[in-house]
Amino acid sequence: MLFGACLSLGIAISAYLVGLALGLIGAVAKISKSRVGRATAGAYTTIIRSVPDILIIFLIYYSATDALRWVVGFTGLTSEFQLNGFVAATLSLGVVQGGYSTEVLRGAIVAIPKGQIEAAHALGLTRRQTFFLVTLPQMIPLALPGLGNLWLVVLKESSLVSLIGFTELVLAGKMAAGATHDYFVFYCAIAFVFLVMSGMSAMLFQGLEAATANPGRRK
Repeated sequence: MLFGACLSLGIAISAYLVGLALGLIGAVAKISKSRVGRATAGAYTTIIRSVPDILIIFLIYYSATDALRWVVGFTGLTSEFQLNGFVAATLSLGVVQGGYSTEVLRGAIVAIPKGQIEAAHALGLTRRQTFFLVTLPQMIPLALPGLGNLWLVVLKESSLVSLIGFTELVLAGKMAAGATHDYFVFYCAIAFVFLVMSGMSAMLFQGLEAATANPGRRK
């Protein structure tokens, strides 16, 4: 169960980082001047918020394996290919997280006064410099509460990958409960581990929010 808990945490962290990367790309695309970018990002977030997460996991695990096997076979190499359970879990949950992160990050960017962006451009800063020097530092404190909630969501959703046979915390506890018939004990132990991880995560994000809130007022 300890090994399963480490795998659950590893899946959650990996998927969260993938989701942040996709969310940042999606947020920038949604506020861009490109119609194609806005339409693509809009379709992405709409699909993610409409399709059940477990269905996305199944689609990526089973469909991506066949697709990659076809690509590898097309190159003339061996076609004996199976998508790793950890990779499948990371990609599927990361894609889901990206859809929700897009809206959180987009809201944080839009909340920044436009006058600051215009002032940065007036000073001669490029779009890239404006984003990293002006937008990003102000976006992080605004987005942290929403991103903290998304982290707790992906931490719990890591249990869904047990349905594709990946032995994370829930599946490890289920097997232990089945072997000993102490279902109540092991299921309570699983709940306790998730409660501890969630509690520590909440404390971490609260500390980050306090550290980034009103930086100009800190002595």
